[in-house]
Amino acid sequence: MTDPIDRSGLRKNFWEKVPLTKMTPKEWEALCDGCGKCCLNKLEDDETGEVALTRVACRLLDDQSCKCGQYEIRKQFVPECIVMTPANIADHAYWMPQTCAYRLLFEGNPLPSWHPLLTGTDQTVHDAGVSVQGITVPEFEIPEEDWEDYIIEEPLGD
Repeated sequence: MTDPIDRSGLRKNFWEKVPLTKMTPKEWEALCDGCGKCCLNKLEDDETGEVALTRVACRLLDDQSCKCGQYEIRKQFVPECIVMTPANIADHAYWMPQTCAYRLLFEGNPLPSWHPLLTGTDQTVHDAGVSVQGITVPEFEIPEEDWEDYIIEEPLGD
């Protein structure tokens, strides 16, 4: 499978030098590692604010490729989908997966060694065991009141 994210022609190590709010749209998209964890349904504790990932995936997630099946028009199918942007990262970084490049960079941390921008291939995300490849269940199969039975530990992999 070919990586659908075009990472060609980017400024060298832009993520180390360019603030998230100053990245080009192509650079912003290239930060996505393709793990699929942002497409998992999450549970937030009202008292502590702690966010837990579940194996219950958005109906649009292809759990083999870990990509959204309707990425460009996903809001038409899933109106509650939050589209991460430089303008809203401060409001939403806390619920992003611990290994997510957007969250890591927002918090001042480096990219993990398996990130496609460092390795040149999106396969390293799966090889490192940090993607949701093959571990999800579709949201329409699990009643929302049972989602807590599907909580997974974060981070997956290393």
